[in-house]
Amino acid sequence: MQKSKIYLLAIFLGAVVLATPRFSTAQVFRPGPQVATFYSEIDDSEQPFGLYIPQNYDPQKKYPLVVMLHGAMSNHRLALKRVFGKSNLPGENDALASRYFPRWKEEEYIVATPWARGTMGYTGIPEEDVMAVIESCKAHLHIDEERLFLTGLSMGGGGTLYIGLSRPGLFAAIAPVCPAPPEEAYGLMGNALNLPVAIYQGGADPVVRPEGVRLIAGDLLREGASVEYHEFPGVGHDVWVQAYENGNIFRWFDGLKRNAFPPRVKYTTRWYKYNTAYWVLFDKITPGTPATIDARFTAPNTLDIKTNDLEAFTLALKGHPSFSDSEALMVKINGIPVQSAPKMNHSFQLKEGRWISGKYHSPVVAKKKGMEGALYSALTGRVIFVYGTAGTPDGNALAARRQLAREAADFSVAFGSYEQPSLVNPRIVADREVTAEDLRSSHLFLFGTRETNQVIARMADRLPLHLKEGDTVHGLVYTYPVNGKMVVVASGVPFWKAKATPSPTPADPVSARARTRISFGTGPGAKSLAGRMDFLLFTEEGEVISEGYFDHDWQLPAEARQKLSICLP
Repeated sequence: MQKSKIYLLAIFLGAVVLATPRFSTAQVFRPGPQVATFYSEIDDSEQPFGLYIPQNYDPQKKYPLVVMLHGAMSNHRLALKRVFGKSNLPGENDALASRYFPRWKEEEYIVATPWARGTMGYTGIPEEDVMAVIESCKAHLHIDEERLFLTGLSMGGGGTLYIGLSRPGLFAAIAPVCPAPPEEAYGLMGNALNLPVAIYQGGADPVVRPEGVRLIAGDLLREGASVEYHEFPGVGHDVWVQAYENGNIFRWFDGLKRNAFPPRVKYTTRWYKYNTAYWVLFDKITPGTPATIDARFTAPNTLDIKTNDLEAFTLALKGHPSFSDSEALMVKINGIPVQSAPKMNHSFQLKEGRWISGKYHSPVVAKKKGMEGALYSALTGRVIFVYGTAGTPDGNALAARRQLAREAADFSVAFGSYEQPSLVNPRIVADREVTAEDLRSSHLFLFGTRETNQVIARMADRLPLHLKEGDTVHGLVYTYPVNGKMVVVASGVPFWKAKATPSPTPADPVSARARTRISFGTGPGAKSLAGRMDFLLFTEEGEVISEGYFDHDWQLPAEARQKLSICLP
């Protein structure tokens, strides 16, 4: 979304009129709590978020922004109340509490509360929604980008850790409350080196156990992060009462500012999607494999850098107090000196096992930001689900194909004992309805084979794998780039219907074989692809024949080719 700032102050109405640059319609935001929307290209929907604007909002003044992430089975309206210390009244359920905003103490902060489309967590689509809310606020309100804060409770506390640690250079501080983080967050604790963290936890929490949260706090401390851990004895899962009452969270944020140029940066990522932190940019990694850098100034224009599984990077040092662009930059990478000439940005790449100065330029067909896999990533952008009409199917067969595509497009989630219907609604169309604009603007989820789906047939010579028509005992699903967009192909046995087996025990004599069985535990349809790699071939009984990543140039690894021989052209 365009980041131009448009300020029209309706003096007589006491309102801020915000015109979205992409559309002719405008939103009128008045001081105080309210609900705003942004347009999501993921499924062409208007998505709501809670918003608070100070009573004396001045469009010429910069305001800090607090982003608050709600918990499971909650919403953006309740989140806005919670962060201002307002819990449900006695006997009041969440449905009733969501209907109104009470009066609360004024704060000189703008506050935004995204909606996780229910209880989808904060990876994938809701993560994209959080970033869209931030961009919307930055585009239309006068936000102090040095004072951007993130907090959240329970599921939202976990999202606070994950989003904050994935993008540490974006936030001035984060404050997770009784956090239940996704698995992806646990390898990122070192990213908090320059990111202040305050954790709030109930000592008697039966939902998010304090023992686990103490381990998270310990991991952060061992990585050198600045951590405040507040545990309240006897308090259960509703520790947000203590965390947010009396403006506590705003008082903790007061005075904190982002340090854009810390003397040392530690950063780990597995994906190009998260390829930058502070003054470090990752230019070449192996998607799916953690790449790490530890870069520190030891003297002016002198850096000591350690890397692991990183092949190219750039240092954007303009403005750093320890850097002068008029002098050479002296760098040691993994103990070996590498000198770089005077300039603003300094790039290095690994060639034949040796680090040299120079910018890495990615080939046209290579893994890169927005085109790197894995399977689920293609489903977190604008995506169309396409069923086939080829092969002269009768009415019943065509209806069955359409139904499978609808099931594949299911983003429903199961969260503990709760199940929530899909709150994502992508387009589902027949192959003959796909337009040139669709091919240009959207990722595609293609259901069927080249014999049954006309779009797969048209792309057949550019796609690396094809399941033979009539194969009813195997399932194949993979993602691959075509014409600048990602394509997901699902053929044969539907991936969400494969029969999973329980996890093996050490005493199980077939445990070695059982470990290769597929396990989809995150939901039906599309949601069940979360956590999977680039390609997967399996049997109807759920046994994995081959799963892995394409290499950096989107080629099949040699060890996978034999196992995938039945799918090779």
